[in-house]
Amino acid sequence: MTGQPRVRSRAAATAPDRLLSVLGAFDHAHPALSLTDISRRAGLSLTTAHRLVGALTEWGALERDDSGVYHVGLRLWEVAALAPRGLALRQIALPYLEDLYEATHENVQLAVRDGTDVVYIEWLSGRSSVGVHIRVGARWPLHATGVGLVLLAHDTPEFQERYCAGPLAPFTPYTITDPARLRRALAETRRTGVAVSDRQVTEDALSVAAPVRGTGGAVVAAVSIVVPQADAQVPVLVPAVRVAARGISRALGWRPEK
Repeated sequence: MTGQPRVRSRAAATAPDRLLSVLGAFDHAHPALSLTDISRRAGLSLTTAHRLVGALTEWGALERDDSGVYHVGLRLWEVAALAPRGLALRQIALPYLEDLYEATHENVQLAVRDGTDVVYIEWLSGRSSVGVHIRVGARWPLHATGVGLVLLAHDTPEFQERYCAGPLAPFTPYTITDPARLRRALAETRRTGVAVSDRQVTEDALSVAAPVRGTGGAVVAAVSIVVPQADAQVPVLVPAVRVAARGISRALGWRPEK
């Protein structure tokens, strides 16, 4: 399972919309699509999809394999790598994420907010780590993950209220779906400086997350560790996650107030 796919429900009205709808047809659940699949998922006629796919393929945003199936092209990856919250942040954070992984040998994640979703931009995992339903580039709703709770807790009150108004999608019986409970969780995250997400995405995993701050002190990302719920020792995990988050923050130019 990955983040929820975004499929357009109606034909895009403008040329840029139609072009973006073709790219938006691809996601982690659908990394390879036929022309017919692209047409259906983008909400476009087959003729329009054919024309746009041809232009994107010529530019390098899409690639067509020998079987006639299309994939996202390397040219698009090259452009995406320029995003300051993508490759640059990953490169700065990676030494600290590696230290956290070496200390725990559990899943270590780095994520940023995009709209109402959390997007994972780095993930380190070992063979014995608990299974998680994420990969680099995956999306999940903010309320269902530790990194998401951290990012939501440090956003504006206006955005928090809009988000808490729902709907809050459930993934397990433990997912926070009550607005009042979510508000309490966000307040606790701000008070303690960490978020604990217990069995919200899968019933066998628990995550502990902490905020990553930029030069001015604003929260720009979140780092987390995901462990088997049955063996979780939260008081031991919290300091390790905090150290990693503070290290990344300092590398980004953040200096704590004296």
